[in-house]
Amino acid sequence: MSTIDRARCRARAHPLALDAAIAAGVLVCMVVGSFVDPQGEGDVTWGVRSPDLLSLLLMTVGAAALVFRRGAPRTVLAITGTVSLVECVTGDPRAPVAMAAVVALFTVASATDRPTTWRAGLLTMTVLTGAAMLAGPLPWYAQENLAIFAWTGIGATAGDAVRSRRAVVQAMRERAERAERTREEEARRRVAEERLRIARDLHDVVAHHIALVNVQAGVAAHVMDKRPDQAKEALAHVRDASRSALNELRATVGLLRQSGDPEAPTEPASGLSRLDELAGTFRSAGLRVEVARADQGTTLPAAVDLAAYRIIQEALTNVQKHAGPDARAEVSVVRVGPHIEVTVLDDGSGEETATEAGGGHGLLGMRERVTALRGTLTTGPRYGGGFRVHAILPVKTRTVATGEPA
Repeated sequence: MSTIDRARCRARAHPLALDAAIAAGVLVCMVVGSFVDPQGEGDVTWGVRSPDLLSLLLMTVGAAALVFRRGAPRTVLAITGTVSLVECVTGDPRAPVAMAAVVALFTVASATDRPTTWRAGLLTMTVLTGAAMLAGPLPWYAQENLAIFAWTGIGATAGDAVRSRRAVVQAMRERAERAERTREEEARRRVAEERLRIARDLHDVVAHHIALVNVQAGVAAHVMDKRPDQAKEALAHVRDASRSALNELRATVGLLRQSGDPEAPTEPASGLSRLDELAGTFRSAGLRVEVARADQGTTLPAAVDLAAYRIIQEALTNVQKHAGPDARAEVSVVRVGPHIEVTVLDDGSGEETATEAGGGHGLLGMRERVTALRGTLTTGPRYGGGFRVHAILPVKTRTVATGEPA
């Protein structure tokens, strides 16, 4: 910290001491100025006159009032204006008592607003200049009278400029603080969105594969003694499902790695290109799944592709868990204009499947994915039994911005 900065800090810590020092300096300037003979010929001469006792008293009162200029600027201006008015009327030759009024007017202008500055400045200039011209001992056109008008105007103008600059600096500081808060809020929002997205992915991966593992493990336990070959096949499916779950978990958790980490996920991203593989895992678990596609080879954005895959995965998982052992599922992916429509139907009981909408997180995760892409999701029981999941996703994505309605 430089010497100037340390001096500013001390001045802010002790404002009354600073005002006392300023008042003392003003008093010295007024006393020294009172020895100047304005009537001198040629160069101004010093020591040709001594100020009278009244002028010294007025200068002392005006300087003493300046000590309290920060706490009561209008009162200090009234006191210094009064002593300056008395000096303008009685002083002959006149002492520079008006210097205290100029400093007080500067304080009022810098501490208040512009209308107050205009009123105080015009009143001070009018009263002091008018009294000096009309009631003073000098002619009305004397330079000393015009000097009072000029110096009071300068004091008001300088104080208003200081106040304006202080307001500009404060506004810049507030904008910088507001921008910093906005950046922090945006960062927190993005972190929350990323956490929610990763939570959805983890839920979809774990729910799907653990459901398959549970089914196949139950099959293996049931036929272990009587049909060991079928039990081995079921255990092989358990191994494949668990391996797939681990791979997808590794790929999802890999998103949390830092850019400098040595390893990165190498598993291909989930999407509709792996739909047949997804349906095969459910068929191996005993669920009859039929897939129909009429998307004409549409290349989807990564977000839409992943959302469609996860919706089908979660819907089939719910069918596997809730629709009953004899349920059959139908999956269709259709391109309709600027949208891709994904539908999953089953012919199970429908009652247990419907309860998932109220108590679980699967349908909630589907809805959040679709809403983030500005799509629509419809779920509910089918007439005659079963459950229906229908999602409409835009081929060209435009995610929901902060504060916009979904």
